[in-house]
Amino acid sequence: MAKYTCSFLLMIIFTSVIQDAYAGGEGSLRPDQCAGACDYRCSATMYKKACLTYCNLCCAKCLCVPSGTYGNKEECPCYNNWKTGRGTPKCP
Repeated sequence: MAKYTCSFLLMIIFTSVIQDAYAGGEGSLRPDQCAGACDYRCSATMYKKACLTYCNLCCAKCLCVPSGTYGNKEECPCYNNWKTGRGTPKCP
């Protein structure tokens, strides 16, 4: 029984750490965490190379990546408000 309790507690802690790492929030990431956050953010797109390029560029500037694989940009105003020369969103 103790073996299962320990495994269950470790699973809860690990899940919490993963959720905290990708929870977003302006300036919530260190530069070395951008790659992992962007890998997750771009995991559902078919344009993975472009998504990773721009996500990492935006993360390096804003130190934030919105949670999830799409949307939630309101969590990171810098990420959300950075636009291209044409006025379209720069960050995926």
